[in-house]
Amino acid sequence: MLVLKIDPGQPDERAVGEAGEILRGGGVVAFPTETFYALGADARREAAVERVFRIKGRDFRSPIALIISHERDLPPLVETIPRAGRILMDAFWPGPLTLVLHASPRVVPKLTAGTGKIGVRVSSHAVARLLAGSLAGPLTATSANLSGSPECTSAEAVIDALGENLDAVVDGGSTPGGLGSTLIDVTSWPPTILRRGAVPVDRIHELLGLGGK
Repeated sequence: MLVLKIDPGQPDERAVGEAGEILRGGGVVAFPTETFYALGADARREAAVERVFRIKGRDFRSPIALIISHERDLPPLVETIPRAGRILMDAFWPGPLTLVLHASPRVVPKLTAGTGKIGVRVSSHAVARLLAGSLAGPLTATSANLSGSPECTSAEAVIDALGENLDAVVDGGSTPGGLGSTLIDVTSWPPTILRRGAVPVDRIHELLGLGGK
């Protein structure tokens, strides 16, 4: 397993490119986000997605969300972007808000766990965004830990948890931890909060004009 040290404040383009090459080859790479470390694979490759499930010991009935490098990368992944989604993207991307939308037929079915929906966000962590950009496509973004175990906030913790099952770990130092990304389904009105997280629900409701709902 390769360990690539990257300073989030001054990312080394060569190290990012090396991690991107591993991802494009079907590898699985752990990387830092604005909350925890995540398991990244090319979300367009079914075999790579299946590896992420196996490494985590994750039930195939549980969906996996994605990170993209820019909101312009969203349309190929979803059927439509409702007005509520646009409002929240403008307000909170890049950041820890995952929008759940109707998945396009191009999305690997295992990512949706049969729901026909996919969660996507643009991360505010420089390394996460650069990796998605290097891949030139969506990156899986499930937490880098065994299912049911605590999330990891350091590369060392990821290595201890997942051992040699990974192709590489991008060591970007410690991450803040705390709450994960807020998860909101905007496929219907009013949107449904599926998981409370780093973006306060009150702010979302205020922006959408939902009052105390």
